[in-house]
Amino acid sequence: VVAVVKESGLRGRGGAGFPTGMKWSFIPQDNPKPKYLVVNADESEPGTCKDIPLMMASPHTLVEGVIISAYAIRANTAFIYVRGEVLHVVRRLQQAVREAYSAGYAGHNVLGTGYDLEIIVHAGAGAYICGEETALLDSLEGRRGQPRLRPPFPAVAGLYACPTVINNVESIASVPSIIANGADWFSSMGTDKSKGMTIYSLSGHVIHPGQFEAPLGITLRQLLDLAGGIREGHQLKFWTPGGSSTPMLTDAHLDVPLDYEAIAGVKSMLGTKALQCFDDTTSVVRVVLRWTEFYKHESCGKCTPCREGTWWLVQILKRMEAGRGEPGDIEKLLDLCDNILGRSFCALGDGATSPITSAIQYFRDEFEAAMHT
Repeated sequence: VVAVVKESGLRGRGGAGFPTGMKWSFIPQDNPKPKYLVVNADESEPGTCKDIPLMMASPHTLVEGVIISAYAIRANTAFIYVRGEVLHVVRRLQQAVREAYSAGYAGHNVLGTGYDLEIIVHAGAGAYICGEETALLDSLEGRRGQPRLRPPFPAVAGLYACPTVINNVESIASVPSIIANGADWFSSMGTDKSKGMTIYSLSGHVIHPGQFEAPLGITLRQLLDLAGGIREGHQLKFWTPGGSSTPMLTDAHLDVPLDYEAIAGVKSMLGTKALQCFDDTTSVVRVVLRWTEFYKHESCGKCTPCREGTWWLVQILKRMEAGRGEPGDIEKLLDLCDNILGRSFCALGDGATSPITSAIQYFRDEFEAAMHT
């Protein structure tokens, strides 16, 4: 099973794009400790909306993926860690898991094969930081959700210091179709290095927002055609390729293929493929302030650059949004971002800087206009 997933070219759909089969093969099978599969369903980033609709529409796709993936890594216990606020999703998953147990697909002696699997749906307590895989593990163990220092990596010492695979919902939900249709079928879609189909979520100023399943490498222009385009009488001003933690792009990037390599080529990240589209009525400064307030609020406080830096970013942006910017504020923002990027404990700090630096790069005039004269 691991070989088929490797061959298919499936890459992690949670944002990083790491090859899924390779991640599974890191589990040391000679380790006598129990092995765990953990599904990261803690989707909490502004604008990101793909895992929750998937779990609502077809929870059994995920449950089947969990069973196959746990079998592949020889795990006998699997956890699905769901964002606590989405109670309707938690209930739907619990019902799907109950049905899987009743049908003999989970529990003791699955389908008479001698393989045992326990599936546990765990509701988080609503912290964005728990989407970071090691903070998720701490939360799952009943501790405060804060990122761990690595190494050791989860594959060696993850949940309860045992070998653990952590995958996004969409990564695991892609596994059943790969096993059913073969690796060649899956890799026939997408681009050379980003294979398969994925879920793009379009939100914001589009006529028909929603989720669109499409091969990797499709462009935003093509997706906008499917979504009916930008609302009437307006045009696209800027958009995020992978949620609010990825550097924003403009209407000049409408024809960039939406795959990991091409988006990296224009200095952004594909991330969670959360395409938030903003039209010409939007203030870039206000949007960036709203996002930064979120990161400031959700910072776990473990490391100084993120805890203090996001607070100061909000203070300056609030002032600018009110038209009371001071000379040197733009440079101060960039300097703060420079001191957070790559210096914080986990990627939350990096994600908080991306919208600001990219907004200043493309819309510096709006930030200058926020200065009082």
